Amino acid sequence: MNNFSFQNPTRLVFGKGQIAQLTTLIPADKNIMLTFGGGSVKINGVYEQVKAALKNHKYIEFWGIEPNPTVETLRKAITEGKKNKIDFLLAVGGGSVLDGTKLIAAGICYDGDAWDIVLQGSSNDSIPFASVMTLPATGSEMNAGAVISRSETREKYAFSNRHPLFSILDPETTYSLPAFQIACGIADIFVHVVEQYMTTPGQSRTMDRWAEGILLTLVEIAPKIRENQNDYDLMSDYMLSATLALNGFISMGVAQDWATHMIGHELTALHGITHGHSLSIVYPGTLRTLKVQKHGKLLQYGLRVWGINEGTEEERVDRAISETESFFRSLGLATRLSENGVGDDTIDTIVNRFNKAGAAYGEKRNVTGDLAGQILKNCK
Repeated sequence: MNNFSFQNPTRLVFGKGQIAQLTTLIPADKNIMLTFGGGSVKINGVYEQVKAALKNHKYIEFWGIEPNPTVETLRKAITEGKKNKIDFLLAVGGGSVLDGTKLIAAGICYDGDAWDIVLQGSSNDSIPFASVMTLPATGSEMNAGAVISRSETREKYAFSNRHPLFSILDPETTYSLPAFQIACGIADIFVHVVEQYMTTPGQSRTMDRWAEGILLTLVEIAPKIRENQNDYDLMSDYMLSATLALNGFISMGVAQDWATHMIGHELTALHGITHGHSLSIVYPGTLRTLKVQKHGKLLQYGLRVWGINEGTEEERVDRAISETESFFRSLGLATRLSENGVGDDTIDTIVNRFNKAGAAYGEKRNVTGDLAGQILKNCK
């Protein structure tokens, strides 16, 4: 294992009825801004629960943070936050609402344009923030990362802020989610795990087994969730898998990849493809392109996750890749660019963007623009 330093200060408050804990989790003297997306929290009852818990607190509301939150929208929230002297933010919704809130928290403390913070890659200052998570996928509820888009230039980049002080996760809030969002969420969680796992074998037995445990859980619960989305135990496993996939627990001391995510961000920025859906398209192509580099880990993954123990090594590797693509298919998601009308012009644009930025992703830092282009061609 590599040397590492690990700390995760976020407090998780998990289970039925836990939104009521907001009453004591947020100090009464805070001047709060509640941040929301498009209004689903008014349908699933979360909004009323939050209002009841904060009836003795002072707060304002900001609505309209979109999926793949844009800096254009977040600038408006920052202006409102500064004008109202906000000193605490509570994101109520999915990972996009929380990602946007992380930039708002930094932007309230910053004199310049919020996009500068994104381009810098991190924030030096921030007001405190927390979340009530209703759409599990991103793991944003227990990490410092966020991904922000800029509509004007069709760009999408990641940056880091503080961790949330706390995050409330009530699995019952997921019952009313559209099936497509659940499917994209499962794909996002799955690829979060393999970005940290599908690299070089022999780094850490502990990290490998933890990652494989999450993958096996996703494979087991995905078809059951499609049959019954109102099963509390199933949705608990789904929700907690999202958190554990990207809170740092499975990445301690091991190499990481993230090439698929970086390519997927470009597809979202250029075509508006839902993030998790972009990953189901790109990841099988990543494996097809890098199967020699990832040969050892693909063999391990094929055996431990898919039970592949027959055939030559080459056959087992190919089958592991095929099983991965089939899993995404079983979620009802596309796995090819052509299914989303994405052609060679987009591939050329992404290659040029990677080359211009000097990109070098993957565990070996060899996924440059040209290799990203090959990956995309293997997704056609």
